[in-house]
Amino acid sequence: MSSQDIATGLLWFLAFLFSTTVHEAMHAWAAMRGGDLTAYHAGQVSLSPIPHIRREPFGMLILPLLTAVTQGWAIGWASAPYDPHWAARHPRRAAWMAAAGPAGNLLIALASFAVLKVGLLSGWFVAPPFANFHTLVASGAGEAFGGIATALSILLVLNVFLAVFNLLPLPPLDGAAVLGIFVPEAQMNHLRAIVHQPWAQLVGLVIAWKIFPFLTGPLFGLLLRLLHPTEGYS
Repeated sequence: MSSQDIATGLLWFLAFLFSTTVHEAMHAWAAMRGGDLTAYHAGQVSLSPIPHIRREPFGMLILPLLTAVTQGWAIGWASAPYDPHWAARHPRRAAWMAAAGPAGNLLIALASFAVLKVGLLSGWFVAPPFANFHTLVASGAGEAFGGIATALSILLVLNVFLAVFNLLPLPPLDGAAVLGIFVPEAQMNHLRAIVHQPWAQLVGLVIAWKIFPFLTGPLFGLLLRLLHPTEGYS
């Protein structure tokens, strides 16, 4: 890998660390608002990555840093604790807690998209000759804006991918628990019992990893069309 590849990989790592911290902090905040203080007492109602790294050091720090410097992108995982007895007593609140994490990623994506659009309209950014996951725009105002363009591109793509992946309605992903928002309350604990079966989580994760690569291309194409409606990217 070149020094430029490593630098881009480190931007992916920083974007992953920030985005995952927001995701887990949103879970923790929603649980706190719903009456479960478990994650709050663990310090995870926080935008500091430290309590989240402390809980999942390999998934939050070691693996994403390794993949960032060797592959040019970051992958990992994180988690926020909650009281399963609280979730059983308040299944609807638990479902909203699950939805809060992807909602945090969507907020980051919307903010990144808005800044990119403003930059394009202002001439700070321009459509790149070739687009990829870390180059949705190119600098139109000198080198100083090149790093900003890359960082915002990564934030937008990463958070759209994180939100969509986590909302797949398969255990152990958030989407399986989010289904509880739409299920009649009498059936919600039955759904939770299935979702928390180890075999269901293993099967769900395998299926999710098989399905998601087919979604990344259409999602990326949609982002390009929204950012550059007059360009003919293929």
